[in-house]
Amino acid sequence: MLKEVVGSAMPDIATAPVSAEEFDRAMAALGPFEPKPAVAVALSGGGDSLALTLLLKRWVQRRGGSLLAVTVDHGLRRGSAAEAGRVHAQAGRLGIAHRVLRWRGPKPEGSPQAAARDARYALLTAACRRHGILHLALAHHLEDQAETLLLRLGRGSGLEGLAGMAPLTETAELRLLRPLLAMPKARLLETVKARRQGWVEDPSNERADFARVRLRRLMPALAREGLSADRLATACGHLGRARAALEGEVAALMARAVRPDPAGFLILSPKLLATASDEVSLRTLAHCLMTVGGGRYTPRLDRLLRLHRMLGDELPRGATLGGCRVLQRGAHWLLVREAGRCPGALLEPGGRLLWDGRFEIRRPRLGGHRGDQGQPCEGAGALQVSALGTAGWQRLKAALPGDEVVRADRIPAPARAALPALSGPGGFLAVPLLGYYADQRAAKRLNFCRFAPLNGLTAAAFTVV
Repeated sequence: MLKEVVGSAMPDIATAPVSAEEFDRAMAALGPFEPKPAVAVALSGGGDSLALTLLLKRWVQRRGGSLLAVTVDHGLRRGSAAEAGRVHAQAGRLGIAHRVLRWRGPKPEGSPQAAARDARYALLTAACRRHGILHLALAHHLEDQAETLLLRLGRGSGLEGLAGMAPLTETAELRLLRPLLAMPKARLLETVKARRQGWVEDPSNERADFARVRLRRLMPALAREGLSADRLATACGHLGRARAALEGEVAALMARAVRPDPAGFLILSPKLLATASDEVSLRTLAHCLMTVGGGRYTPRLDRLLRLHRMLGDELPRGATLGGCRVLQRGAHWLLVREAGRCPGALLEPGGRLLWDGRFEIRRPRLGGHRGDQGQPCEGAGALQVSALGTAGWQRLKAALPGDEVVRADRIPAPARAALPALSGPGGFLAVPLLGYYADQRAAKRLNFCRFAPLNGLTAAAFTVV
């Protein structure tokens, strides 16, 4: 069970509540915002997230905007549903719109924290999408930033990891706001106390089997050696500025040396990549592999270096790395997804899927019927999404009109094999990127498919404010 904490309203001067003016300045650094901003806030019920919610309430009210607080019930502890209900009731007393989102389905046994984090962000993103909200505020604070640096240092992270969390992160659907990164947790708790509110402490924050908890317990000793949370967060700021500068150079090289295709493959100029510094060209190559491979993380450095050393050489047999194939095509490299590594997935009616971390596919929620020639058409059940493959292309080729075959042939065969194909009990229903649909109904309903990789070639620059 969560432990409820209620404090007095008499803070120490060194831990004064965060003032409205301070918060206004922190939010201004993350702008611009629309005239009447709609903001969502991740509210766990803890003191830090409650402080952010209280500060945001005033901020949106002064601008004629709206605030939606969202609590994720991971279902990992007994009583979590009741705890989420108490947070819901508190939000109601504060006059704040609130939703509880539940993580349903089986829970992974390994890396529960990482899986819970991924599920939490997916649920929060979906909620913001439903409510038409662009800004999602998160309550990460000064100590969180310091702990992040130490954790990533222990894992041997490079510059991208050691820069810590950004105050502003832009994704394909959201702007993630962290306006409290410069604020110590003590000040956030005083902010809640000043408003005579209670908060809850999650007992998992005391579990020594979590690395972040163990580091948190070491922080007083580290501070005595000069490694205070404030200094560690300042180091993140310095590293963040270096990261932002380097990302600018990578983006400039990408624009010159890489040509993306909507069919999910890249054409690279190894000659142009080789003219850049090793650090910039290595990062560019890593970004390319993550884009085409649909991966979350960069390939292992030793293997990346091995491929990087081949920039000046021919690749007669090609190479594989990060779930990708690298093939020589004249003076260029062709970077395609390994079709055999693409997972199968199910697409339900009304579903939205980021298949293989690369292609966004949507399906409206409608019933099915018989096709134009009486053959089985798309029904109400789930459709299978899988890689077309070489054999699949050969079967499909016979069904395509001649002009469509010519159009499909512009896509290199290795890239074509890794395209998403939607199938029902009777076989292929659609291969949207090749313009194939089993009938007119499938053409109308299964035509939303676009290359939207989990990690694109470029993203919004790392932000330091």
